Amino acid sequence: MLQADVLQYLSNCMLLGLRYMKQPAHLAFKYNQPVPRYTSYPTVPYWHSFDDLEKWQQLAREKYAGNKNTGISIYIHLPFCESLCTYCGCNKRITTNHSVEEEYMQAILREWQMYCDLIGEKPVIRELHIGGGTPTFFSPANLYAMLTALLDKAIIHPAKEFSFEGHPNNTTMQHLLTLNRLGFTRVSYGVQDNDPFVQRAINRIQPFENVEQATYNARMAGYTSVNFDLIYGLPFQTLHGLEKTFNQVINLKPDRIAFYSYAHVPWKQRAQRLFDETNLPAAADKMQLYQLGKTMLLDAGYTDIGMDHFALPGDDLYKAWEAGTLHRNFMGYTTTHTNYLLGLGVSAISDIGVAYAQNHKELENYYRGLQESSFNYCKGYFLTGEDAAVKNHILNIACRNSTVLQPSDLVMLGYDTLNELAAMQDDGLITIDGPVINVTPAGRPFIRNICYAFDRYRNTASQQHTKMFSMAV
Repeated sequence: MLQADVLQYLSNCMLLGLRYMKQPAHLAFKYNQPVPRYTSYPTVPYWHSFDDLEKWQQLAREKYAGNKNTGISIYIHLPFCESLCTYCGCNKRITTNHSVEEEYMQAILREWQMYCDLIGEKPVIRELHIGGGTPTFFSPANLYAMLTALLDKAIIHPAKEFSFEGHPNNTTMQHLLTLNRLGFTRVSYGVQDNDPFVQRAINRIQPFENVEQATYNARMAGYTSVNFDLIYGLPFQTLHGLEKTFNQVINLKPDRIAFYSYAHVPWKQRAQRLFDETNLPAAADKMQLYQLGKTMLLDAGYTDIGMDHFALPGDDLYKAWEAGTLHRNFMGYTTTHTNYLLGLGVSAISDIGVAYAQNHKELENYYRGLQESSFNYCKGYFLTGEDAAVKNHILNIACRNSTVLQPSDLVMLGYDTLNELAAMQDDGLITIDGPVINVTPAGRPFIRNICYAFDRYRNTASQQHTKMFSMAV
């Protein structure tokens, strides 16, 4: 960033009397770069067209055999929404026609049967997450029918974790009770911002009373963990408005909070072109929004887990982070460590540890492939030995805030990575003690950047990076 921007940022903080300026401004600006969120390595833009289904199927069978005792993860993507939230970067289909539920449910179950046939036995499910879209677009009865049919073909691990994403406006008590009866104990609500002016700008109108009621209902229904997704950097956001949102959120005391930077990627998401970019907070203002939210969360007793996630000490996410057992995959941070994830539904991604595969992103192509009784991947990736080594370092940094370099890594990573790590040590983000790299408390907000230092693909398309990933802050 320009020096003038940094000076303006500091000036604004002083003029407003903010006590939220705990992160040095020059570091926030220095590391505000386009970097991945690292739910995979290599990241999706570097994958290829899928051209070796037989190899994938063979590996999927072999790797399941090695993970059956631990159990596997299942992600179900339900893409339908009744209205378009213009900030959203998810794969979705906008409709008010709920008759689409039946066809989609049958497609999910056909795909699941194909995986069961491939594995050759009842899979052991350790982790199940339903995302969207808006999963609560589906009626409680339909969700129950689909999930019951799916779980009937599986063995449920005794240490399971089932969770789903809900919209505060349409997650009913019946949704919550129905899913809880099937073993769901965690719900994540997309709150984003309680400011009505911001909500109108992003076309997501949800009165705070709805968020409050949805949270109360979840706890009454027996959910042990409630998560809120909040976003900074949205159009028309102000410090005053966000402070009010955080005061309301903290009063509800969700067990964990994901506080994300708005990913403005209009070249990928056409709906984001509806924004006048002059209404988005400038870089200096966005930094202040982040520092405000982070400081209020820390003051309220939340711990910065990293990668935009905060948790109260009693939550399983915090316990896993403290115990060093945290894991990360396409569902984000998870408290149960499985190395085998099957994604069901349009655009869903599967990760079997040594390879990735993504379903077609267009609903019609997804249906067409299932009608032909074949897996219908649009792209994927088979990891090399070097990829696997880097992936391990990135997971260690993201989940355990520490990693250990092996002698062979020094040659593989090269001088660029080593020089970048040395600079991060100078900036106080990490410490380097021989082969051991530890993330400092000051470095936790920059975990994406620290992971990026290990990324061997980061210089292969340097001219395109701004069109591939969102900004770190």
